[in-house]
Amino acid sequence: MAVKIRLQRHGKKGKAFFHIVIADGRAPRDGKFIEKIGTYNPTTNPATINIDSDKALEWLSNGAQPTDTCRAILSYKGVMYRNHLKGGIAKGALTQEQADAKFEKWLAEKENKVSAKVSNLDSSKKDAYTQRMAAESAAKEAKAAKIVAKNTPPPAEEVAAPEAEAPATESTPEAEA
Repeated sequence: MAVKIRLQRHGKKGKAFFHIVIADGRAPRDGKFIEKIGTYNPTTNPATINIDSDKALEWLSNGAQPTDTCRAILSYKGVMYRNHLKGGIAKGALTQEQADAKFEKWLAEKENKVSAKVSNLDSSKKDAYTQRMAAESAAKEAKAAKIVAKNTPPPAEEVAAPEAEAPATESTPEAEA
């Protein structure tokens, strides 16, 4: 029996949500499974992954083969690295303390990367919002200026021209008298 670590799809159309399961390789994608070890939600940014890493490590060491996507998820969460370190311990290249120290260091670096990505996403979202608001206020001001220009009365120069001609005609009769 070929045991696989794979995704089982749930959720609505366009809103996928996956369970990470241990299943027989011959079973249908959303069919019977042996054990559920976690969940994966790709619709959030960054993707939300909840996994029981100890169970996943146990299944990997028992010979379960992850699919490509599950391998990427397990690598992202550090399960594949722990499996690698476990192999080093079995060969005698590392002690358990050294492997634990390496994994903790890797975990801290990964946590920093994820938190930096989240903060960058938040700041870029805020910057995009301020730019949109600035563009919207500029557009409002331009529309207001057009409305003011449209609603102003005609220029006063046309009215002033007949008044200028009238004193000229009045000055000629006074000069004659």
